[in-house]
Parts: sequence; C-alpha cells; structure tokens
Amino acid sequence: MKQQTLAVNGFEVFGKTTRKAEFLARMDKLVPWSEFCTVIDPFYPKAGNGRPPVGLERMLRMYFIANWFNLSDLACEDALYDVPAFRDFCQFDLGCERIPDATTLMNFRHLLEQYNLGAAMFSKVGELLLANGMKLSGGTIVDATIIAAPSSTKNADNARDPEMHQTKKGNQWHFGMKVHIGVDSKSGLAHSATVTPANVHDSQELPNLLHGNETRLYGDSAYIGQKEVLNQVAPKAKDFTNKRASRSTPLTDADKETNRRKSQVRAKVEHPFRPLKNIYGFAKVRYRGLMKNANRAFALLALINLDKWGSPLTGQVRPA
Repeated sequence: MKQQTLAVNGFEVFGKTTRKAEFLARMDKLVPWSEFCTVIDPFYPKAGNGRPPVGLERMLRMYFIANWFNLSDLACEDALYDVPAFRDFCQFDLGCERIPDATTLMNFRHLLEQYNLGAAMFSKVGELLLANGMKLSGGTIVDATIIAAPSSTKNADNARDPEMHQTKKGNQWHFGMKVHIGVDSKSGLAHSATVTPANVHDSQELPNLLHGNETRLYGDSAYIGQKEVLNQVAPKAKDFTNKRASRSTPLTDADKETNRRKSQVRAKVEHPFRPLKNIYGFAKVRYRGLMKNANRAFALLALINLDKWGSPLTGQVRPA
C-alpha cells in the first residue's frame, strides 16, 4: 500500500493554479452577485416551517458552474464533490455541510425558467455596463445561429420536441432552435437577443434586435429588404446589409469588394457565438422545450458580456 503524505490534508508543496481555477477567480470578481440576487430574490423561496432554502448566491454560483462547464444537474452535483476549485467558487465546505443535490439545482433552474430570469440577468448586465461607461455606437450587427436539437423519434413520446422545428441552410436541413443577437458594431457587446424555433427566418426578429438609435445596420443577405422595419424601429439607420447575387444579376467586382468591407465589420457578431457554442458547449440543446433552452442562452450571453466587458464593474479600466 502506497504511503500517504500530508498533501491530502492541504499541505501541498507542488500545487498549481489551474486555468479552470483562474477562470473562476476572474468571474468571481466580474459577476455582479448582489445585483443578480436582487433580480432573483422576489421569486426565491423564503425560510418558513420547512427546511430552510440554500443561500441564493450559492445556488446561483452552482447554476453558473453547470452552464460554464456544460454539466447536467446530476453531473454538477458530482463535480462539486470531485473538484475543489468548484467548491471554493461556490463556497461549500464539506467539513460542515453537504453539497445541494441535483434536485435542488433542478428546482432552482426551473425557477429561473418560470420567471424568465435568464433574460432579466442579461438585461441587468447591459444596464450595469452602460451605467459604468460602456457606450453603444451607431451601428448594430445582427445575425442568428442554429442550436441543434435531437431529431430522432426514439424516445418515450415517439416524437420530436414539438417546440423545435427544422430549417434548410445551404443544402442541409437542421432541426432545433435559433439564437438571434444584435451586437454593437464598435465594441462587439451583445445588446439584444431573442430565441425562436429554427424555422423562423432571421429577418423576422430584426425589430427585436435594434435599440432604435442606430445610424447603420449590418447583416448578411438574409436581412435584405428590411427598409420598412428600419423606418419604423430605427429611422436614422442606413442599410449596410450584404448584397446578394441572383442567376440573372451576378455580383460585380465592386459589389464583392463592398461585401468584403462590410463583412470585416460583421465579423464581430460571431464573437459571442464562439464561447456560446464552442467553449460553453451550447451547440446542442440540453433540455426539451424552447423556454428552458432560451433561459440558458440568455444567462450565457449575460456571462459572455461580463467576461469580455465587465472590468469597469470591478473598478478596473479595460485597455483600449
């Protein structure tokens, strides 16, 4: 039997701060915990005759762990027992308390979904950033991305999720939902977002993605022909959407060069999608139903904005 050393009791000599721990330490400073708790507290259970509820902030920390690391409720509970960095972030001490079980986390998640609190946190982050020096330019970039859902009918209901739908992109069919976002053309801040079934055309959500003070609208060719919407929602905005070729009227070299310059600006709209889908694992839906997945999308977009632009909330100045 291998002899154990004092390292098991916290006397590690060769310890290292992992990237996971560094990320959690940074987000611990960036997340406005008191403001988020103020948003959720009116709906959170209060202490009464039954078992006292777990502290709101600690449940919120546990919920964020599950989202950042793409964990199910049960996997999140297990990870908190396994990973000390997770316990430190959530402020749990196994010497005197248990980790809240998966059902407790599930109930908390359902509370956020029921009252649309993911969207409320997304809005709160926008308010805080604007109040602390963030300014929106006159340009908004709009785009949408598809979040895949299981298309198989091999389940208890022998049917697909009725709230998800299919759409054709290029020559390929996709089944799931769409996340639509409006992004500031200068900073890349996602200032608005909506979630729809995948069969909703990108342009239909345009009115919900504009803040109204735009002077320029950037989008791909899916947003062509929206002058009437612009006149109603953002009358000062000029249309800078990409031109589209047709069989009878191919793009000229000048049109291609203009589209290329516009695309250099439009590239910023992809920046929130990369962490959403590739880093935090939201390329596929985790839950059945649109509302549950929409709540997760809004919560992640709020955290993405904080990760990139939240330094002023801590008193730090973001380098230019």
